[in-house]
Amino acid sequence: MHIIDNFVAIVLAGGQGSRLSPLTEKRSKPAVPIAGKFRLIDIAMSNCLHSGIRKMFVLTQFASESLHRHLTQTYPFAPWSNGFAQILAAQQTLSNTNWYQGTADAVRQNLIYLSNKKFEYFIILSGDHLYRMNYQKMLDTHKAQQADVTVSVLPIGKENADQFGVLKTDNKGKIVSFYEKPDSPELLKLFSPNMQWVKAQGYAGSTDCMLASMGIYIFSRKALFDMLEESNESDFGKGIFPQAIKKYNVVAHYFDSYWEDIGTIKSFYEAMIDLTKPAPKFNFYEENRPIYTHARFLPGAQINECKISRSLVCDAARLDNSEINDSIIGVRSVVQKGCKLDGVVLMGADFMETDHELKENDKNGLPRVGIGKNSIIEKAIIDKNARIGENVKMKVAGRVKEKTEKNYSIKEGILIVPKDAVIAHNSEIG
Repeated sequence: MHIIDNFVAIVLAGGQGSRLSPLTEKRSKPAVPIAGKFRLIDIAMSNCLHSGIRKMFVLTQFASESLHRHLTQTYPFAPWSNGFAQILAAQQTLSNTNWYQGTADAVRQNLIYLSNKKFEYFIILSGDHLYRMNYQKMLDTHKAQQADVTVSVLPIGKENADQFGVLKTDNKGKIVSFYEKPDSPELLKLFSPNMQWVKAQGYAGSTDCMLASMGIYIFSRKALFDMLEESNESDFGKGIFPQAIKKYNVVAHYFDSYWEDIGTIKSFYEAMIDLTKPAPKFNFYEENRPIYTHARFLPGAQINECKISRSLVCDAARLDNSEINDSIIGVRSVVQKGCKLDGVVLMGADFMETDHELKENDKNGLPRVGIGKNSIIEKAIIDKNARIGENVKMKVAGRVKEKTEKNYSIKEGILIVPKDAVIAHNSEIG
């Protein structure tokens, strides 16, 4: 993949991700751990690197400390290279006292940093989606169509349309109408896609579909600056694009592979558990296109007399005489003797406790980091550094759909133990 020197990425990573709470109580959504050893933002950053993009601005805002630390540790560029991954945190200035008000406003507030005349094309994308994409192909569409703006799109079912910006094209792919999150059947009819263009892209599914924006946009330099300076709208989807399609050449780029906006606990849990299947929808095992993350230099997992099926076990995990099914065991995870885990996303730990710390914890009755002896956990997300005591029962049978307590939550029947939480010995949670 050749490097495109005038192609610049703007990664929007300031989202609070309130629907992913409590996973986002202490971190922004792009910093949420995935697949046992990565973070969500690694997907967007890796896509950029594999697409020949070496200049990346990352716009951050909410609870960004852990995200900043991860970015600086993971994406350093050699001082003699032209590449960079520059963090642009929301800030108050003499000319602007507001935080980012939306996607377009976030970019508008940072135009001064994007003004380098060598920057010709800007790709704006979210730092919290799960997918693989070659952005060079999207740039090829942008150039071939002589577009001012190119929007990456994919077909979705009508039942999900109220979560996306939907659009209609002409027969050549030019976007003629755009609406953010339609909430009525009448609106869906108005924005039904041009199936002639959709089928010409190779789509062979149901015609009862909608075309949705993936939140990935390529702007030509002049169009980006003009649009943001001409309008005070805060969001691209809600405000900028419905106006822009009347004046600018805004075109669609068709995407036909797996893409998931991990916006809820249910979608996050299902996407993670899917990774344990023999043929997951998202493939981390592409040798020529690896997903990059922070290099930890950890030892291999230590597994002692365990029965493990359809699971991922990451570096420095220590598992002792336990049964683990359909689960992800994150870095530095500890699962003590006699445990049974079924459908568990165990995010792991940021540290390994020393022998002295373990003795002190045992002396004070504090559970060790990880899963204590003889515990049974089903359909759960256990966040980093959580301490689950011995003989703890977290079974699905009899579990309520929704509940919020100090040390755990239940959302859509999925039990979540937040980061650093402690579940006492012999607890039963349902």
